[in-house]
Amino acid sequence: MGHFKMVFKSLVLLFLLLVVRGSMVQLKNGGYEDIVIAINPELPEDHNIIRNIQAMVKEASTYLFNATKQRFFFKAVKIIIPLVVFRFHICSCSSTAKVFVHEWAHLRWGVFDEYNNDAPFYLSLFLSYLPFRCSASVTGKYIVQSCTGNSCTTRECKSDEQTKLYEAGCKFVPEKTQNAPASIMYMQSLPSVSTVVEFCDQSTHNEKATNLQNKMCNYHSTWEVIMNSMDFSNTSPINSASPPFETAFSLLQTKDRVVCLVLDVSGSMDGNNRIKRLKQAAEIFLLQVIETGSWVGIVTFHSTAQIETYLQQIINENVRRDLTEYLPISAGGGTNICAGVHKGFEVIKQKYSNLYGSEIVLLTDGEDGGMSSCLTEVKNSGSIIHTIALGPNAAPELEQFSNMTGGLRFYATDTVDSNGLIDAFSGISSGSGNISEQSIQLESTAQSVTVKQWMNGTVTVDSTVGKDTFFVVTWDRSTSPPDILLRDPKGKEYRTSNFTVSDLNLRTARLNIAGTAEVGDWYYWIQNKHTDSQVISMIVTSRAASLAVPPVTVKALMNKDTNNFPNPMVIYAEVSQGFLPVLGATVMATVEPQTGSAVELKLLDDGSGADITKNDGVYSKYFTSFRGNGRYNLKVRVQGKDKTVRLRRRQSRALYVPGYIENGEIKMNAPRPEPSDDEIQAKLGSFNRVASGGSFVMENVPSGGTTDVFPPCKIIDLEAQYEEDKIHLSWTAPGNDFDVGQADRYIIKMSESLLDLRNTFEDATSVNTSSLVPKPAGTKESFQFKSENVTIENGTIIYFAIRAIDNASLTSEVSNIAQAALFIPPKESSPDSTPNDDVINEGINVLTIVLIVAGSIIAVSIAVSMIVCILHKKNRRGGPELRM
Repeated sequence: MGHFKMVFKSLVLLFLLLVVRGSMVQLKNGGYEDIVIAINPELPEDHNIIRNIQAMVKEASTYLFNATKQRFFFKAVKIIIPLVVFRFHICSCSSTAKVFVHEWAHLRWGVFDEYNNDAPFYLSLFLSYLPFRCSASVTGKYIVQSCTGNSCTTRECKSDEQTKLYEAGCKFVPEKTQNAPASIMYMQSLPSVSTVVEFCDQSTHNEKATNLQNKMCNYHSTWEVIMNSMDFSNTSPINSASPPFETAFSLLQTKDRVVCLVLDVSGSMDGNNRIKRLKQAAEIFLLQVIETGSWVGIVTFHSTAQIETYLQQIINENVRRDLTEYLPISAGGGTNICAGVHKGFEVIKQKYSNLYGSEIVLLTDGEDGGMSSCLTEVKNSGSIIHTIALGPNAAPELEQFSNMTGGLRFYATDTVDSNGLIDAFSGISSGSGNISEQSIQLESTAQSVTVKQWMNGTVTVDSTVGKDTFFVVTWDRSTSPPDILLRDPKGKEYRTSNFTVSDLNLRTARLNIAGTAEVGDWYYWIQNKHTDSQVISMIVTSRAASLAVPPVTVKALMNKDTNNFPNPMVIYAEVSQGFLPVLGATVMATVEPQTGSAVELKLLDDGSGADITKNDGVYSKYFTSFRGNGRYNLKVRVQGKDKTVRLRRRQSRALYVPGYIENGEIKMNAPRPEPSDDEIQAKLGSFNRVASGGSFVMENVPSGGTTDVFPPCKIIDLEAQYEEDKIHLSWTAPGNDFDVGQADRYIIKMSESLLDLRNTFEDATSVNTSSLVPKPAGTKESFQFKSENVTIENGTIIYFAIRAIDNASLTSEVSNIAQAALFIPPKESSPDSTPNDDVINEGINVLTIVLIVAGSIIAVSIAVSMIVCILHKKNRRGGPELRM
């Protein structure tokens, strides 16, 4: 049930100020170890933050232990302290401990929230609207608050007699004292110590609430999802009333970034122009990407390893240029990866007593049968190893180094016009959280240009960047540069003579824009002057223009590092400015396989297919165009146009509790704060971004092509509405292969039982869809019909679900279940209506009321007796006799 998109959101929610890294978390005998909490360096100073974090996690550990029925707790946590300790007070530890566990459940087990801020009420079986609660035993009242100036009054909500809908502004206000033990994913903020101490299970789960937990987990409770996790299957309950260990904390202070490049110079690096491409890419890293103040060393290896330079701190441009002199220019010999890693460790230890937090950038294009000899040492080193596999024959075990240490993993093919190697080095930016110092890639494009022809394009420098801006042109054959013309938004021109061409004939020309680059469109034209075609590329990098305004950034990644056919991959790109999601951007992903041509696909933020939530700044798409086994490289290109791109106001997904009822008195909280216009730019403007998403490995892909094995994706946004005696259904069309292409037909079913529809979809009543022809994936579908198979009575609730079938008869999963309430407008009473008409209506109303209150067999008996009494009373007035 886990989903990377939820991970994105949860990281933002976790106080918006802490970064929790759980990718390397270890679970040992029920205790989670190696949790890292890094404090955002931009927070104001305060020594209390450490104590508050420790108190929060300790209490959260006990809370988690009890909530998981004595199974899990937090055993060891590392807190990364910036160079300056910050002033930030976490609010009362009682509530934040519960919130911590709430977010932990999102991140670790992939469960979802059990509330819906956009639609807080749902229609119950008894024809009344109830608040989304889990469990339903959480008690409270429906309240409307009215304020005039500083004076506010409250009253109970009114509902429409016909539709049962509550009036606008109606909110559910819970009792402060509750007996409900669940659920942590609903209202964990209830102040009572004994309240909300469990996850909802099968007995308490509210499957009728239209929340994300039901929508994404097929109406299963959060506890069922947790029980199906690897954590649960690998542990047993602990016979103890409290966690067997108190949480242990390690305080680690941030130090300057320390990076050692460990570069393969074996004989195979001499082929396919790899050694020259390596120098081009590594030079961009040293001159443009690595942050000022960082320490950098360089090691090369073949059969043995050599230290080219010990750590040097980048304090000015001279140090950067000096480091590039140590990059390799020749290759020869065998491949000994462990020797290179050992030398990298030696370089770091020459200055620092331990390796914790240091980084190694390990690049190789060859295989090495001896890699296993240093795996344990690498795992225990405390160093982070980023791996770059170059070419089709790089050691298949290489990614073990990055997987074990939490490093990034990249793959670059020998296809020169993909810029894969340059993009890999450009993607190794700092993880310190100080985004203002990080290099941001605005452009990375390459193409083969024939003789005397031109390569041209446009790069937009937006207002959030512009400092330390570089335009870099590379080519692969000529010994002299092509003709270059670059024009800024104000018309100033830069030509080849303004670019710096490397003295070492690296086929690279570089232009550093002084000060802050002009905001707007920069146009370039590059002519190939060589006697033959050659690949020419344009790479543009920049940094934040101001410390006060966060730049637009892109994070690209996949749902898995290693995948088995025929499971699809899911590609994600988060586009944001600070914590604000950027909407309306055009996001294109390029997936380059080990062999064969690259595949391009458009990522969408429309809440369908692979995308969970519409308009949250996370763009998603399924990928199924596998070209064989091996590595695949991901690159994402984002373009924002001035008239379409916008920022969405910051909205917390946390459940807002409007107030509490204490001893019968309603005590309202302050209204949910609405962000001011100052918190969001009125116009973001146009921008360009390019980001590497790293690599993934595919296994078990059949050779020689495959038949169609990919069904349409599950429809997750089905909606239903009853209007003017017709039922209206709407959803987003899936594809032939998940969310790509076009399905062949639909199967729509309906039932008066939600669970029957979920569990026995094929047995439910069919809707005639003979006139319904599926549209292309991503298109909004609309279908209406008159129900002839259901007796429509006032207040009837009908549930609907849909499956899509492709032209190979492959069927999607059952969609989310939508419900429609059928309300029949009341007829005006006529003079000749009999008393029994009123009697029956009154009896039905009484029955409904009693059922709502009690919902039991006893209540039904009472209600029937009351109806009989009413009818008897009516008969004594002269009405016809009722015989039972």
